[in-house]
Amino acid sequence: MNGLNRRRMLLVGGGALGALSLAVPARAGSGPGADPRWVWDEGADPLVASLIDRGDVPKVNTLLKTWTRNDLPLPDGLPPDLRAFMTKARRPPPWADQSTLEAAADFHRTKAFYLDLLNGPGNGILSTAIPKEARAVHYSKGGADMNDRVAKTSLFGFAVGSLNGYRPAGKAVVTSVKTRLVHAAVRHLLPQSPHWARTGGGEIPISQNDMLVTWHTLPTYVMRKLIEWRVPMTTAQTGAYLHLWHVTAHMLGIRDEYIPATWAAADAQSDQVLPPAMGPTREGVSLTDTLLGMLSEQTSPGRLNRPMVNALSRYLVGDQVADWNGIPREPVWDPLVRSAFPKLVAFREKLVPLPLVPEIAWVIEEAARAYILFYLTKGQPVGIDIPEINRPTR
Repeated sequence: MNGLNRRRMLLVGGGALGALSLAVPARAGSGPGADPRWVWDEGADPLVASLIDRGDVPKVNTLLKTWTRNDLPLPDGLPPDLRAFMTKARRPPPWADQSTLEAAADFHRTKAFYLDLLNGPGNGILSTAIPKEARAVHYSKGGADMNDRVAKTSLFGFAVGSLNGYRPAGKAVVTSVKTRLVHAAVRHLLPQSPHWARTGGGEIPISQNDMLVTWHTLPTYVMRKLIEWRVPMTTAQTGAYLHLWHVTAHMLGIRDEYIPATWAAADAQSDQVLPPAMGPTREGVSLTDTLLGMLSEQTSPGRLNRPMVNALSRYLVGDQVADWNGIPREPVWDPLVRSAFPKLVAFREKLVPLPLVPEIAWVIEEAARAYILFYLTKGQPVGIDIPEINRPTR
């Protein structure tokens, strides 16, 4: 974090508002906290390590396959310590507001094309330019099967963004709690990997700071792109969307005091924690190539459209990230995407008439829809399991 100290983090995160009365529930961006680089998940980490060490994970994964909706009871037969943890972890924070979450779901419905494109492919490509995240993915069990990895990531993103999200019939609570357990397993397992010992500096992965970095590749990145694309939004809509991700951060185990309280705080925190965390890696280039290959197969069999996929990816994440990830520059498609996509957005938002939209924009939109479809379909048939091993060494 390049000298980020506790005081500066609290100021950025909103903690400078002062100590709250014990009678008042904590809110996102408030309260004291230690340096997030050296804080992990004290509730989940020892528990999941114990589950792995005592051989309970296969049984737990089998039982949790039946827990698929927010309103379902926890399965019978779970180890008592896990049941106690999940009973607490599944409760939304006391400051969560259901009406605001409903407004966020409606915002997602009206802006689904952009949000799905940015939260799916955009975030996926951005994340591979975060060395710690790229290496953690590459050397953990999920790195051995990118189809499965994309599926699980998609399942989380679309559970949070769906209309049912945090409603009783939704899956956001279930998916968040399961993801929190997976993170705890990776923290226990990955330091045992010789690859991680060599490339990860021996650190325990997925610290609170690492989760904040990833968080900013979701709502903060998305909101910045929506503003850049001049997508019309009301203050109520953007506030509801931030609240959705406040709640989701809490459900994933990010401490409330680290969560930026406003969009201004999110921008400031993102500028502070994200750039130092990003850069090129061999693992990131490999993951990106695999991901874009899969996406180009979705848009056209035989990867005929890989140049267009490359150009759209570069447009989503920018030149710096694209270069780090080894995405080739496309002399034909890069300028076409840059010029046509803003016109496509303007037409979708009824800001310009159809004659002003170039024909190539519809080709690009179809590619974008194929991107989204890829993530949507990958997110449907899989569950989120607690891993027992790292990626097998060869």
